[in-house]
Amino acid sequence: MGFLTFALFLVFTVICAERNGPIQTFVIPHSHMDVGWVYTIQESMHAYAANVYSSVTEALTQNKQRKFIAVEQEFFRLWWDSVATDKHKKQVRQLLKESRLEFIIGGQVMHDEAVTDLDDEILQLTEGHGFLYETFGVRPRFSWHVDPFGASATTPVLFALAGFHAHLISRIDYDLKDAMQKSKKLQFVWRGSPSLKEQQEIFTHTMDQFSYCTPSYLPFSNSSGFYWNGVALFPDPPKNGIYPNMSLPVTKETLHSYAKTMVQNIQQRAAWFRTNHVLWPWGCDKQFYNSSVQFANMDPLVEFINQNSKEFGVTVQYATLSEYFQAVHQSNLTWEVRGSEDFLPYSTEPFQAWTGFYASRNVLKGIARRASSQLHAAETLFTRYRVSYPDGPVPKEEALQKLKALRWAVSEVQHHDGITGTESPKVADMYIEHLTQAMMGVEELLAAIFLLPQALGTDLEQHIIVYNPLAWNTTAIINVTVTFPMATVFDDQGQAVPAQTQSSADSNTTYDLFIVVDLGGLQHRKYLIKFSEKPGKEGSLTHQAWVVSFKRLNVSQDLKTGRRLLPVLNECYKIMLDQDTNLLHSITDRHEKRTVRMSQDFWEYQVNGNVSAGPISDNYIFSANGSAVRAYKAVKMEILLSLLYSIYHFFLTHTPAEEADEDYSYSQSYSLGPLVVNTEAVLRTKTSLKNNRTLFTDDNGYQMMKRPSRMFVNDTVARNYYPMVRTAYIEDDSSRLVLLSERAHGASSQSEGELEVMLHRRLWNNQEWTLGYNLTLNDSSVVRPVLWMTLGSLAATSSLYQREALELQHRPVVMKEPRTGSPIRPVVLPDNLHLLTLSVPGWVYSSNHTLHLHNIETGTPGSTQPDYDRVLLRIMHLYEKGEDPILSQPTTINMKEVLRGMGEVRALEERSLTGIWDISDLQRWKWKASEDPGMGEFNVTISPKEIRTFFVYFKLK
Repeated sequence: MGFLTFALFLVFTVICAERNGPIQTFVIPHSHMDVGWVYTIQESMHAYAANVYSSVTEALTQNKQRKFIAVEQEFFRLWWDSVATDKHKKQVRQLLKESRLEFIIGGQVMHDEAVTDLDDEILQLTEGHGFLYETFGVRPRFSWHVDPFGASATTPVLFALAGFHAHLISRIDYDLKDAMQKSKKLQFVWRGSPSLKEQQEIFTHTMDQFSYCTPSYLPFSNSSGFYWNGVALFPDPPKNGIYPNMSLPVTKETLHSYAKTMVQNIQQRAAWFRTNHVLWPWGCDKQFYNSSVQFANMDPLVEFINQNSKEFGVTVQYATLSEYFQAVHQSNLTWEVRGSEDFLPYSTEPFQAWTGFYASRNVLKGIARRASSQLHAAETLFTRYRVSYPDGPVPKEEALQKLKALRWAVSEVQHHDGITGTESPKVADMYIEHLTQAMMGVEELLAAIFLLPQALGTDLEQHIIVYNPLAWNTTAIINVTVTFPMATVFDDQGQAVPAQTQSSADSNTTYDLFIVVDLGGLQHRKYLIKFSEKPGKEGSLTHQAWVVSFKRLNVSQDLKTGRRLLPVLNECYKIMLDQDTNLLHSITDRHEKRTVRMSQDFWEYQVNGNVSAGPISDNYIFSANGSAVRAYKAVKMEILLSLLYSIYHFFLTHTPAEEADEDYSYSQSYSLGPLVVNTEAVLRTKTSLKNNRTLFTDDNGYQMMKRPSRMFVNDTVARNYYPMVRTAYIEDDSSRLVLLSERAHGASSQSEGELEVMLHRRLWNNQEWTLGYNLTLNDSSVVRPVLWMTLGSLAATSSLYQREALELQHRPVVMKEPRTGSPIRPVVLPDNLHLLTLSVPGWVYSSNHTLHLHNIETGTPGSTQPDYDRVLLRIMHLYEKGEDPILSQPTTINMKEVLRGMGEVRALEERSLTGIWDISDLQRWKWKASEDPGMGEFNVTISPKEIRTFFVYFKLK
C-alpha cells in the first residue's frame, strides 16, 4: 500500500472515529489445537502442544497486560497431569484469579456439530467441565466453536443449558456469510429449539470472512503476518528454536508497516458489525508454542497503535473472550432473532460442499457409536450396582477408572476432525485403538458385575443374562452365537420363549440364535438355552430360519427389476423382495388388501480425483461428477426371512394393535466394500410419496430439521446432502417413510418420493495439500451398517421414531453366566421421557460452590476423594410441542417414585446440564430481542424438548 493510499485510509478512519467514536479492538490470543487430525495426540503433545501451555503460562506471568484463552481441554489436561511443574500450576491458578487466562467452551474437545450424537456432545462437555471445576472451581460461560464444518441448532441449546452467556461460530456457507457481513447481521439471538425458544436462547457471534486466524498477508514481507514463532515442526521441535515462516520481527523499521496492516484489517472488520467493538483473534492452528516471541513482538505494536489512537481511530487491548462479549452486551442494542434453523450443510466456494464427511470413515463412525452405547449401558448398570451393593465385591475405584477411560475415548473422538472421518489414517487408527482398549476395560467391568467365578451348566446348556439400558419396558431381539443348530430357550420363570436359529453369516462352524426377550426398564433377566442336534421338543418356540443369501451382483445398466419376486409372509403382511436387486419391492397389508409400492437400489457416484480435470471429492467434500449409476459389485446382503427379525421388528415392541394397519417396519443390514477407488455408494429408496424433494433429518439426534430442496448454479446434488445422525424421513400429506441408523450417514432427497443415504466412500486425489498431509480417503474397508425402515401414517410414525432410534442405538447387553440373586425391580419412565444419563461421575468437588472454592484454596483433606454416592441423572422430553396430541404434553413425575426400583431417594438437587451449577444460582445474561416449571420436593415437570439434570442421593443399602 502506497503513502497516498494510507493517507486516505487514515482520513477515513478519523471520519469514522468522529462519527462513532474510536473502534475498541479486543485482541484475543489463542491457539487452535486439533485433538487429532493430521498428527496423533501424542505427536502433537511432543511437537508443540505441551510447549503452548508452558510458554503461555510463563509469558503471561511476565507481563500483566497479556492474556490468553484456552479452548480444547484434552491437551490442557495432558499438560497439567504430565508436564506442568509445581511452579506452572501455581502460576496458572494466579492467572485464573486475575482473569488473564480464560477457559472457553471447557469441553474435552471442540466437537463436530454435524455427525455427533446428543449423548456424546453432552458427555465430552461434561468431562471437560468436571475437570475444570474440580481442579480450579472454574465454570466456562462462552463458546468458541470456530472450526466445526457447519453449525447445528442443537449446539447453542446445549450451551445455553450448560449456563453459557454467548456462543461463537465461524464456518457457515461462504455466500451466506458474505450477505450477513454486508447487512451487519453476523450477530443475533439464536433460539435453537422451536419448543424451548426464548427459554434457552443464546447470543451468537459469527466470525467474519477471516475466521479464527489472524490475517496472514503482509504487503511488505514474504512471510506470514503476526506469527512470530513461525510454523510448528513435526516430529521434533527444532533445537535452535528457528521455525519455518517466522514473521519479520517488529522493529523501528517494520513497526509502522505492521500497524498500518493491523489497523486496516480492524477497520475492515468493524464495517461488518453493529457496535464499535471488534473481536480480533490473534493466533491460528498450532500457534503460541513460543509465546515469549509472540508477545515480545505484539507488545510494542499494541503500544504504538494506542499511542496514536486518535490518528488511527482505533484502540487495541489484549482481551479474553468474556471481555469482548461483556462490551457487546453492555451496548444494550436490540438484536435480530434467529429461529431453529441451522447452518448445514457448509460450503466454502462453488463445488466445495462439505457434505462428504457425513459418510467418511464409516467404520470409525460405527465403533464410536457402539462405544457410546456400551458406556451408557455400563454407567447405568454400575450405578444400580453401586446403589444396591455399596460394599459389593466389585472395587469401586477400579470400576470408576474403567468408566473414565471410556468416557475419555468417546469424548476424544467427537473432535471435529475425529468422528467426521477427516483425519489421516494413523489418527483414525489412534481413535479406534483408544476406543477398543477402553471398551475392553468396560467389558471386564460388566463381567465383574454379572459373572460367577465358575461356569454354569454343561456343554448342552448355556446361561445368559440380558440387560436393558433404557428406562422403558421393551421387547427386543438379541443374537447369541452358538455351536448347535437346535436350541430351546427359557426365561427366568421357566417359560419357553420365541427363538430361531440360522447359519452364521460370518462363520461356517457356528449358528446365530435369535431370541425374543421381554425386559423392564434398566432391568436384567436370565435366560437358559438348552441345545440339541435334533429338532426341539413339541411345544418348543424355537424355529429354524429360512435364509436367502444374495450374492454380489455384476453391474448392469439395463438391469430389469420386478421379474423375480420373493415373498415373505405371515398372517398379516407380505413383503416382496426383488431377487434382481436384493432389495425391497413392495409391502402388502393382507387384511386391508393394500399394497405400498416401493423399490430400493444401490447406486454409486463416480467422482473425479484429478485436480486438473475439475472439482474433486475428498474426506470433507462431496462433488458429484455427473449422475449416479447402479452399483452392486461392492454390496452384499443377507436377508433373514423370519417373523422375529426383519418384518415385525417394531410390531413386536411398539405398535398398538389398533394402529397395526398403519405402520410397516423392516430391518436391513448390509456389507459394502471394498469399493472401487473414487466411488461413493448410496442406497436409494423410492416410493410414491409426493414429498416435493423435501427431506427431514435430525440435528444430533435432538430435533428434526426440515430440508427443502434447493437449486444452485453449481453443485446442486452435493449441497442438498444433510447429516443423518439417527433419523431421516420423507413424507406427504398422509404417509411417512422413516430410516433409522446406528451410525451417522449423509442423506438426501434428489427426486420426488426418494430417500437416498450415502453409506460408504473410497477416494483418492492428487491435490498437493492432501497428499502432503496424507488426508486421502483411500478407505478399503468393508462396512456393515444397519438401517431400520418404517413406513406408516404421520400420526403413527411421529409417536414411534424417537423411541425406535434410541432402541436401535441402545440395544440390550448380552452376557453369559449370570450372577445368582433375586431379580431387580425395573425403572420405567413415561413414554415421552428418556433417561439420557444415569452415572456415578466420581467427581472430586462439593456441590456447594462456596465450600468447594474453600476446599481448593485450603487443600482441605478429603476434598480430593471421589464421591461414589452422588448420581448424575438427566431426563429428556423426546417430543416437540404439537408433534403428538398426547406425547407432546408436559409430563410431571415424582422422582422418588420413578427411581424406587433402584432404591430410596433421600435428596435431589437440580443442576445445569454439565452439573457444575446449582440451577438456582445459574443466571444468564438477558439480550434484547425483537420479538421453568416448578419443582416440589421430588416432583419434576418436564416440558417438550427439555433436558433437566439432577444430582440424586440414594439411601444406600
